[in-house]
Amino acid sequence: MNLMPPHRPLPAKSLKRSLVIYLMIGSLLPLAIIVVITYYTIYSILENKIQDGISASLKQEAAALENTINNLDFASKQFALDGQIVGEVSAFLEEGQVSRKLSIMSDINNKITLVNFTNPYLGITAYIIPEAADPVLFTNFNIGTDFSMEGLPTLMSYNGASYYGPHRTKYRQSENMVFSSLRAVQTSGQQHVYIYLESNYNLFRKILNPQSYGMAVSHLLANEAGQVTFVENPDTPADVANMQWEDASRMYADYKGYMLFRYQSVQGWQLMATVRKADFNSEIYTWFVRSACLALATLLFAILLGRSIWRQVYRPLRQVNHQIVQMAENREAPVSYTNVQEFDSLLGSFEDMKDRINELFAAAEQNEKHRSQLEIEKLLSQINPHFLHNTLNTVQWLARMNGQKEIDRLVTLLVKVLHYNLGKQSIIVTVGEEIEALRNYMELQRIRYDHEFEFDVEFSDDVLDAAIPRFLLQPLVENAIYHGSSESTGRVGITISSSPDHKDIIVLEVRDNGAGIEPQAAARLLEDDPLSERRGLGIGLSYVNRLLLRFYGNAAKLDIESSPGAGTRVVIQIPRKTKEELL
Repeated sequence: MNLMPPHRPLPAKSLKRSLVIYLMIGSLLPLAIIVVITYYTIYSILENKIQDGISASLKQEAAALENTINNLDFASKQFALDGQIVGEVSAFLEEGQVSRKLSIMSDINNKITLVNFTNPYLGITAYIIPEAADPVLFTNFNIGTDFSMEGLPTLMSYNGASYYGPHRTKYRQSENMVFSSLRAVQTSGQQHVYIYLESNYNLFRKILNPQSYGMAVSHLLANEAGQVTFVENPDTPADVANMQWEDASRMYADYKGYMLFRYQSVQGWQLMATVRKADFNSEIYTWFVRSACLALATLLFAILLGRSIWRQVYRPLRQVNHQIVQMAENREAPVSYTNVQEFDSLLGSFEDMKDRINELFAAAEQNEKHRSQLEIEKLLSQINPHFLHNTLNTVQWLARMNGQKEIDRLVTLLVKVLHYNLGKQSIIVTVGEEIEALRNYMELQRIRYDHEFEFDVEFSDDVLDAAIPRFLLQPLVENAIYHGSSESTGRVGITISSSPDHKDIIVLEVRDNGAGIEPQAAARLLEDDPLSERRGLGIGLSYVNRLLLRFYGNAAKLDIESSPGAGTRVVIQIPRKTKEELL
């Protein structure tokens, strides 16, 4: 079969043009639709992700700064309000004897060292008298004699203390930025004594960590009056740093090419982060550039693919089509190759498929022979139960002829039980048929156990015609006989009736007066693998569970109620169904 009439050949470039056009449309149109649809979605997602990331990092830094202020507050209260150390400071100021002063100074320095050791967030700790010529009384670091609080950037007043920073530490040999607090010490003298504390020398550098943002970020810190006291990047424009927020509740704003984020602390100060919009949108721009590159690459790929298909496919296509048609008409016909590797490989696959089909036909014939053999074996397997029944019937008649009534009765019951369990009747029976089989089975068991247990079967007439799976209750009855025996005469009871609440629900109950088991063990019989329990009880429940799941699914319910000394009660609830509904 030819692809086109030989008398009207298409121009040499028509297929190429069509392939290129179709591939461009097929490649670029879905991409363009996806890009247009996802652009706004991705833009919003990326923008929110970046905003959330910056806000989260800013909150983390602000939380660390709040913690620093709280540590300073707690430590300053220890030094300013602790009665013992304040008393020693007062004693030092009032003491005139030098040796005694030195002893008090040593005690105070030891306490300062102890508090600093237990609080690694603290740096300089000093008791000072600002109006004195030498303002520093005690300190744990070397502070210059020109110590002064003047010029320090005020951060806020909080919990009875003044806080400053960030500013250069008062430690003589360091350029680190710190936060500090100043709290009055209630001494007994006339001099005004204060406790001066600084945060750890490298804590501020750890708190403000621009690298955690993934882009260039500059921090600003404003005091409780709203004045900016610290600008991390000196290139940040002044009007951006001092921008007035119109909405006090807003956490970020877009202002003059910058994105501003802020955190308002309950302590009164504000921590802000500024990001250039170009840096903020860099990830979005990167995604857009990648999408454009992908579209361009797809376009080039479509063009090249069209040219390649035109060169490699069209010329041998008619010959390949002819070979395929010939193979469909005659499976035994040999394949004629095109001397083009790709198409020869395809034709080779067709030849392999032909061989495989021939093999499948041969296998199907062989399977048909095997199936006939299996039918014969199935018939032979059915002979054994018939042989057993016939043999038992012979024993039964011999017992009757010889007047052996007990043997006759025993064999009669056994024949009925075997006929019910091994017979050809359907897997679905009525409740009445199951009850009759149970009576025969239990009477047979009473003879086996020398009448050591009693049994009774109670049922309501309205459930006798209901359909249930065959052999549903016998495993539970066997469990009751085997595990439910007690020191006194054993008793097994069976009750089958409609549920008093729902007439469409049938309740089947098997109970015994045996030793019983713990409620936890009864629950495990339903929850764990039944095969892990005692052999008889576990296998019986496993079989019953499989029957219920097979025919009722989740509509069936199986419960076990038992306690030591009170016997065991197994209850099954199933929906009322006909044989046609269960089959």
